[in-house]
Amino acid sequence: MTRRHHGYALLSAIIALIAGLSVALYVGVASDNGTAQRTVAGPRPHNSAAPASTGIWVGSWATSPAAAEPGTETAGLTDRSVRNVVHASVGGTSARITLSNLYGRQPLTITHATIALAAADDSAAAAADTMRRLTFNGTTTVVIPAGRQVVSDAARLTIPPDSDVLVTTYSPAEPGPVTVHAHARQISYAAQGDYAEDVTGAPYTEQVESWRYLTALDVLSRESDGTLVAFGDSLTEGHSSTVGANRRWTDVLAQRLREAADAGQDVPRYGIVNQGIGGNRILTSGNGRPADNPSGLNRFSRDVLGRTNVKVVVIDLGVNDILRNPPVTDPDQILEGLRTLVSQAHANGIKVIGATLMPFQGHRGYTDAREAIRQEINAEIRSGRVFDAVVDFDEALRDPYNPRKFRSDYDSGDHLHPNDKGYARIAEEFDLKDLKGSAPAQL
Repeated sequence: MTRRHHGYALLSAIIALIAGLSVALYVGVASDNGTAQRTVAGPRPHNSAAPASTGIWVGSWATSPAAAEPGTETAGLTDRSVRNVVHASVGGTSARITLSNLYGRQPLTITHATIALAAADDSAAAAADTMRRLTFNGTTTVVIPAGRQVVSDAARLTIPPDSDVLVTTYSPAEPGPVTVHAHARQISYAAQGDYAEDVTGAPYTEQVESWRYLTALDVLSRESDGTLVAFGDSLTEGHSSTVGANRRWTDVLAQRLREAADAGQDVPRYGIVNQGIGGNRILTSGNGRPADNPSGLNRFSRDVLGRTNVKVVVIDLGVNDILRNPPVTDPDQILEGLRTLVSQAHANGIKVIGATLMPFQGHRGYTDAREAIRQEINAEIRSGRVFDAVVDFDEALRDPYNPRKFRSDYDSGDHLHPNDKGYARIAEEFDLKDLKGSAPAQL
């Protein structure tokens, strides 16, 4: 870059261009297997959103694209503003988002996207002076090919930890189907017409317990050390926890980490992102192309390796492989699948903490044979021959007088999922010092 005779305006433009490129290396990026592609279209208006200059990018929130939304196969969400509400696990001085068209059959055009802080809990209204327009490689319009995802430019917005964030997209002609993560335990909103920059929330009369298109919120943090990914099924997703209250075990663990770090304890400061999908299995995907509810083996590269600055992954998978694969699945197949995930994480320098499988006696899928498989898998996990460290979800929640079932005050009532108290107990089971360190050296 020359510094002579070009004038202040030209110098400023060059600096802005370099900064924009540096945060857009992952713009338009991954298909289901994580391959990269940049895709942008549309005019290039002035972009008031720009990256800050210090800190590192970490994941503050994320979810896994899990299926095509039923009823959107033909019409999609044409002429609709979609306002997703997400909860930031850590704060930062700038933010960027990831949008997915994984289950779309045609390119998805987004012409207007914004980010803002929520004015209150369970609200579609934005806090005063926090609305920011998002751009994608400098443009306000982005085209996301079928099966792909795209990352926005950075927007200057101070996001406090433990805050709700509104991410809104508008599509004038959504061809469908809509990529969705259902059972979000969080109410989001939609409005007819382009209300992406509306701050009142009044047009957002449609409520849905799903996240549409949006799969990640990264922040530029001056305090965080990296990202922890929670990779699992409905027990990680937070099934049966209170809607809108952020009482999944991942939320409680994020709070524990913040409080311990603020108290001066020697613990890492991690953003925590939740990549749980209800009904998820290690070995088997659902139907469709791409598959609904892709298996752990299928989605690990996208949902863990493809997340931002990942240092640690917590894996809690296996119960559905036991419950949903009649006859009983060979435990060696499940353990082999877990070891494959560990190997992939280690190859990328990521430490792996594994959870024991929680009890489920009383659930309609329970049999003594399946219980024996669970016990065999848990014994191998506890042996230390599978993961770098172990968090014993089973021991935390089981009834001491009947270890095949939940303790009654931790049971949501279906004998498979914890209640809020149970999820909090899971988060308390973590030794925060186990989250430190890195993957073992590759031989």
